[in-house]
Amino acid sequence: MLRTSILRKIPPKFSKLMGARGEATSSYTYPLLHPSVVKAVSDKVPNAWFHKYDDKADQAYVTHVMGKFTCNNSDCSSNVWNSMKVAIQIKGYPGNGYNATVFGQRCRSCNKLGDFSLNENSYIKRIAYRLKKWAGAEVEIQPYRHKGGPPHESDYCEGCRLGICTEGDVKDDNLGKDISSRFIDQFH
Repeated sequence: MLRTSILRKIPPKFSKLMGARGEATSSYTYPLLHPSVVKAVSDKVPNAWFHKYDDKADQAYVTHVMGKFTCNNSDCSSNVWNSMKVAIQIKGYPGNGYNATVFGQRCRSCNKLGDFSLNENSYIKRIAYRLKKWAGAEVEIQPYRHKGGPPHESDYCEGCRLGICTEGDVKDDNLGKDISSRFIDQFH
């Protein structure tokens, strides 16, 4: 089981990834964080592996991670914003395989994609929890508590634009549940 008390003592680490030519992109993957995910699930999920291709998955789940964005548009008056609700879609494959796509956000001042710095702890915890659930392991249900802050701005969220983010216009009775039947086929 993921020891949240230990994770709380670790200062958040941020991973910054850019597009192939250094520009911001609409989505990100973090295969280099796989060893940390494996460590977080090793007591409950044997042989977890990162599926580097985004082909047909058996399962999918949408949730949120945290991070910060930087607008690099020199003509823009905005520069940095934090987000507690950065959309992430986790996909599951046979034999405890997974991959995850984190979706970017646009600057509210100039509408350009922001460069993203991921809060690694939130990513690792979200993926570890989901892998354990999919493997049928007993997990402690994480209590949801609204932490305040500004509301999610769907107009600037790439996950919402693609119809993936649970905060966007795709709200229905399946929120907070496995969304395999809702999203898995539209991406293959």
